[in-house]
This record gives sequence, structure tokens and C-alpha cells, in this order.
Amino acid sequence: MATRKIVRIDEEKCNGCGLCIPNCAEGALQIVDGKARLMSDKFCDGLGACLGHCPQDAIIIIEREAQDFDEEAVEIHLHGQKKAQPEPNPQPVFTGCPSSMAMHFTIPELKREESSETPSVSMLSHWPVQLKLVPTNAPYFQNADFLVAADCVPFAYSNFHQEFLRGRVVVVGCPKLDDIQYYKEKLTEIFKTNSIKSVTVPYMEVPCCFGLVKATEEAVTASGKKIPFKKVKIGIRGEIKSEEEKTEKVGVHGEMRRVTV
Repeated sequence: MATRKIVRIDEEKCNGCGLCIPNCAEGALQIVDGKARLMSDKFCDGLGACLGHCPQDAIIIIEREAQDFDEEAVEIHLHGQKKAQPEPNPQPVFTGCPSSMAMHFTIPELKREESSETPSVSMLSHWPVQLKLVPTNAPYFQNADFLVAADCVPFAYSNFHQEFLRGRVVVVGCPKLDDIQYYKEKLTEIFKTNSIKSVTVPYMEVPCCFGLVKATEEAVTASGKKIPFKKVKIGIRGEIKSEEEKTEKVGVHGEMRRVTV
């Protein structure tokens, strides 16, 4: 083997945020056991497109003996990743586990004597909610206010149903435990296929959780649509840390931002 440039990941610094994953066009990096890992030397071209996206500076370029970069192997690798992902159907069709069957509910109106602060009924309007399970062309996505929630948020934020879920269609996921590139591609397909009115992303303050924001934001841009985008950071004790709202220009170059903290 010849000596060449290749990435090295410092596992002590890596926090598993996954921000490097979508920026490696060759699919050479994956999150394994909560850490970013190089899946094979032959998948890495050594150019370091992932470096600038690591908030922990855990990725560097070094020179060492390594297999040559293999474009053909990369194509096979990327094709295998795409093949493993479900293709969108022209019409919503259910052919699997009952837990994945798409359902749409009517939310009962609160009685007058019931407090508007704490609803007595769930504000969930559909099923499933896991991003991996929802069909990209589910009918409830049309003209929807779309909520992409980190799956820890409903546990931390006590008024999640009333303030976030009410009137929105939700998908949930964890960027540390799942494939962030898959999230980005599936969200892009949802945004392209459906008329989404707005996107809100509540996420936890822990560093790895920002990967969900990044994937969603990049999916909006990749869809080519102008969709109002808002992200809300939630503290681990349940408080809102900050909000940022992008209006009018999200999805095209030269974003216009309105920020509320």
C-alpha cells in the first residue's frame, strides 16, 4: 500500500453529532456506537470536505499507508445505501407491520371549562411519527405546518402538545442514533412532493442534536422551495433556550433571517 492523504477521527473529541456525514459525498463516514468512523480507506478521497463541519475539530487529514481511493467501490457503496432506502410510492400503500400503517385523526375541540394551557386530549393528528416509518406522500402532509422534533424534546418540554404539536404534522428522530444522510434525503423528498406551509424544528441543547436542524435545513434548500423555517433550542431542564426564524428566502441562496432570542 502507498502512503497518501486520508482522514483521521479523534474519538476522544468526537461527540457523534453526525454533521460530517452528509458532507462526505462518498459516504465514507458513519456513526457507529455514538462515534463517527471511517468505513473503509478506499471510500475516502482524502480531500477533507467533512473537516469544516465538525464542531469538535475531531477530524483531520493525515498521511499514512492506506488503500487507494476506489471510485468504483464508492459507486457500489452509495448504490447499496440508496437501494436499502424505501422508494416513494405514487399512492400511499400499506403492506407491512400495523405499527407503520398511516392513519389520520381528528383532534377533538377542548371543552370551555378545560384549560387551554393543558389540553386534556392528545394533539397528535396522525400515525406513524417516526421519520423512518412515515410515507413521503402521506395525505396529511399536504398544506401542513411541518414539525421535525428531536425525539427527546417531548420528554423535556412539558407543554409540547399545546405549543408545538397542536395544528402541526410531526415527524421525530434522533440524529445520533440514526442515519443523518437518510434523514436529509427523506425530508427532501417530503418537501418536494408535498405543499408544506412551514417547518419548525424543536431540538435539544446537546451538541449532537443540532444534526437534525442541519439535515432539515439542508433538505429545505435541496427541495428548491421557499418554506418558512424556524428552529427552537430546548434545554435539558425543559426551558426554551433560543428561537431562530428564517423567512421568505429559505430554500434559495442569500437567506434572509429574522432572529428572536
